[in-house]
Amino acid sequence: MEKKKVIAALASLAQETRLGIFRLLVTAGPAGLTAGAIAKELSIAPNTLSFHLSHMKAAGLARNRREGREIFYAADYSRAEALLQYLAKNCCKRCA
Repeated sequence: MEKKKVIAALASLAQETRLGIFRLLVTAGPAGLTAGAIAKELSIAPNTLSFHLSHMKAAGLARNRREGREIFYAADYSRAEALLQYLAKNCCKRCA
């Protein structure tokens, strides 16, 4: 994973509301949740939620899909895994 993408993802998660949204989406699984369900679960105003979801999509942490009139959001597990791998890449190499 490129440093620029790592920094964008970490910057996105370094905000309380976005971290809460990401944790909720991770627990929701690949099917994701509707924007309305996220807003209700976390008590976030729709316009505020839209702002945060847009930020998370730009950072590659969330994806969306439309089903009829509903928009579902889900965590981008491949990006989250790549981020974790990047952070742990050199873990414990100096501990020997």
